[in-house]
Amino acid sequence: MIELLILYVLMRREFTMYGISKEIESKFAAYTSPSFGALKPALRRLEAGSFITSRKMMSDGGKLSIYYAITKNGEKELKRLVLEPLSDNPVQYITNAKLKLSCAEILDSEDKRNLFLHLKTLALVIKNKAEAILNDEYTEKDFYQKILLDNSLVEYSNLITIIEGFEKDNERNS
Repeated sequence: MIELLILYVLMRREFTMYGISKEIESKFAAYTSPSFGALKPALRRLEAGSFITSRKMMSDGGKLSIYYAITKNGEKELKRLVLEPLSDNPVQYITNAKLKLSCAEILDSEDKRNLFLHLKTLALVIKNKAEAILNDEYTEKDFYQKILLDNSLVEYSNLITIIEGFEKDNERNS
């Protein structure tokens, strides 16, 4: 997901690694907080794949700064990453779905429709699994698990409602 975040923030303008970190933090801190240690190798991978370019520039104070910019290939890669199917692992799903939905504005109407359908379908599958566990006779005795499952059901229901709102907005605007 870090590559998706980097490419997304570089769609706006070029940044230094520090600027990329701060921009990701300002836009996505509620979902993720990648470390500098994760950014540097991701920037190298993206540059090696010709998805970004870098240029070195000396500041007025004599400090060397490296600025990163997205390429046309990077724009295509960003779209591919947003549309790439998610894992059905519930631990990763909620965060990654929110990140993809946050970046959906870069997609055309048809691609948004496909993204929303994929994310909603997966959310329903995971929600149904949580409901099955909650309704299991053994779970009824596990107070803490029951409370957590109830919370998960609310979280998935809310996400599904949000996606349905995005679907309606997409249909209105297409």
